[in-house]
Amino acid sequence: MSLRIGLSICFIFLIAFSTYAQTGNLPSLDSLKRAVIELEQDMYEVKLNLAQSQKQLKSGILVATIGYTVTIIGGQLLGTEPQLGKTLLYVGGATGIAGTFILVRGFKKISLGAPVPPPSYPRY
Repeated sequence: MSLRIGLSICFIFLIAFSTYAQTGNLPSLDSLKRAVIELEQDMYEVKLNLAQSQKQLKSGILVATIGYTVTIIGGQLLGTEPQLGKTLLYVGGATGIAGTFILVRGFKKISLGAPVPPPSYPRY
């Protein structure tokens, strides 16, 4: 009976010691909370940039489409009404270029640069 009690006590000490030894290698709960909060902030920034760029891309597509449509109409009118056609070519071309510029600015919001690699944690 006393041998069983002695083995049980030794077993309990071994479990307690191994648990204590393992917790020294694990990251603390505060650092995990901080990491989760940082991930949530990063995700919010990504979603915000996507929402802003979506609006800008849609308006850029609309302005560029209108501009290049006016340019095509101006080219068609060059034969019958050269003065109006020429004016529409210039106005449509400028509007199309402005729409393309808006599109480029929208794409810049999406690609902010290469991401920073996450820190490497010890493997368990």
